[in-house]
Amino acid sequence: MKNKKEVLERLKNDEDYYGAFGKQFISNSDIRTLMTNPLGFKEPSAQAPHFLIGGYFHTAILEPEKIKNFKIVEATSRNTKLYKEITNGEVCLLQHEVDKTEALVDKMMNNTICRDLIHTEGNDFEVPGVTEVYGNMWKGKADIVNHKEKLVVDLKTTSDLEKFHWSAKKYNYDSQAYIYSQLFGYDMLFIAIDKNTGQIGIFDCSQDFYKTGADKAEKASEIYDLFFKNDDFDPSNYFINKTL
Repeated sequence: MKNKKEVLERLKNDEDYYGAFGKQFISNSDIRTLMTNPLGFKEPSAQAPHFLIGGYFHTAILEPEKIKNFKIVEATSRNTKLYKEITNGEVCLLQHEVDKTEALVDKMMNNTICRDLIHTEGNDFEVPGVTEVYGNMWKGKADIVNHKEKLVVDLKTTSDLEKFHWSAKKYNYDSQAYIYSQLFGYDMLFIAIDKNTGQIGIFDCSQDFYKTGADKAEKASEIYDLFFKNDDFDPSNYFINKTL
């Protein structure tokens, strides 16, 4: 890899992080595709509204000066004629989604523990990292690096906080925790807020959680090596074999 400092500087820019430059690295968000549909690895996918809402939530807390970059439409749904005329096919936020998200932001920032974890003096926000994991170069971007507590803090919204323990593994937060611990050298802490109730949960990570995450990262690396680094393997011969 060329000068790491230069790479990290470029990865601070979202266009480089998510664009062609950043795609030379594997990320945690690639694990699901590698393990379920490796032929679709790195193929572009349409932006889903819930990712846009999550992005607004993160931006409002961590980089509020960038809120103006979100396009917001005064429409009741994305199926209305007004929405389709204004957006011209682009996925945009609806005003009621923004109002609900702003209420969640207020809930989190009015919680003293959350506010201190997020905005402790010396914290860094949206920090990119790159490192070698299982023989491949991985990237990640930490929401918050809290140097005082030696934690990487990640913000999540969830539809059911009571089920976060299970959804954390379903959505590969365990592999995220493992990879980010390798990227930044700190333990991972998740702050989650229920989108329906506004209830907040703070979740640290057990050794078992890191272990299942490491296993996923190792498996994803093996698949990546087979499909993209093995000249003797023909991806057109790939198929799934299961017994019904």
